[in-house]
Amino acid sequence: MIDLELFRKNPQIFKSEIEKRGLKIDIASGIELDRKKRELTLKIDRLRSEKNLASKTIPGLKGEKKNKEINRMKKINEDLKKMKTELEDIEDKFLIHFSAYPNLSHVSTPIGKDEGGNIVESYYGKKPEFDFEPENHIDLGVKLDIIDEKRAAKISGSRFVFLKNEAVLLEFALIQYVLNILTDKGFTPLMPPLLVKETAMYGTGFFPVEKTQYYKTELDDLFLIGTSEVPLCGYHSNEFLESSALPLKYTAFSTCFRREAGSYGKDLGGLFRVHQFDKIEMFIFAHPEKSWEEYEGLRDILEEIMRGLGLHYRIVNMCTGDIGTPNAKKYDLEAWLPGQGNYRELASCSHDTDFQARRLNIKYRDGKKKDLVHTMNSTACAVGRTLIAIFENYQDGNGNIRIPEALLPYMRGIKIISRGKKE
Repeated sequence: MIDLELFRKNPQIFKSEIEKRGLKIDIASGIELDRKKRELTLKIDRLRSEKNLASKTIPGLKGEKKNKEINRMKKINEDLKKMKTELEDIEDKFLIHFSAYPNLSHVSTPIGKDEGGNIVESYYGKKPEFDFEPENHIDLGVKLDIIDEKRAAKISGSRFVFLKNEAVLLEFALIQYVLNILTDKGFTPLMPPLLVKETAMYGTGFFPVEKTQYYKTELDDLFLIGTSEVPLCGYHSNEFLESSALPLKYTAFSTCFRREAGSYGKDLGGLFRVHQFDKIEMFIFAHPEKSWEEYEGLRDILEEIMRGLGLHYRIVNMCTGDIGTPNAKKYDLEAWLPGQGNYRELASCSHDTDFQARRLNIKYRDGKKKDLVHTMNSTACAVGRTLIAIFENYQDGNGNIRIPEALLPYMRGIKIISRGKKE
């Protein structure tokens, strides 16, 4: 949620941000809704004061004066009822309108209308060279009997997949590898709930803008998470955090679910854009004065994880037209996938300043000073996408897949995934 006091003082700041992001939000409507809401609230408060005063004076009155005051009280009650109904309607419109406003982007976030405005900031490593034509992860996975899409589609439909055999071991190796790094760096590991209330989805900024992307359990009015960022962010909702305890760092492994609405025809097949996937997330609650330093450190940890896997990647500074509603700044880490001949997103790292904290009422306390914390999050490992990168970068000319050295301690002696040649 935006800072309404700042909006009232300088709505032009938000108008400029909306233009940067290519959004269509009528600022004038917001100003008018805010004015009506405040004016009506003041009128209701005045009438309530009159009513309270009258309730104290009426018992001491007699005759005509008492009757007049009673009639006036009745009129006040009628006016209050009408005004409350009107205020409820305005508040509903107010919430819907201002829920669509994005966070204010950081000065270092490039301005652009879409992914064409993103800026590559750095590269790590070099593209692997092969003396054969590299295959994509789907063909490799099927031939090695570590991916089964056909049977997944039979029971669940498209965009689902079975992992099999060594791919399952490799997933858990990745999880253990990443969790070891994060716990050594002071992150508290959590296993979060996968079903959350709408308030949690709204609080993190995914609702109402991305509501069509999430699965809902109708009978219980709960939503399946698309990232453990949601329960991690809501973990300290409506709490005061001691300034001396900041930053608070958490990591969570979870299965995630997304409808992928609007992605028809994109990335069909394999592990890339599926409805169900596993992910390890990092989340930090930080003091505003130190949050940008923490954010760059968060990105460093993400890079350390990927470097440990020996993957060639680039860091992309995402532009205003390609970041999420809560984000003030966002980096994407894109790995080179030889089987696709392209860089693809493996992880993202976002700073949301006080946007989520305002929605979820998360503040720090330093003596008498109280203010909103800053929140930030990063993928530590999107397991399916990281498996894709390993399959395609560690393949050999015989269609086998070598296990990255960092994962060998967790693979029960398996150094290569191979089924041999099938006649």
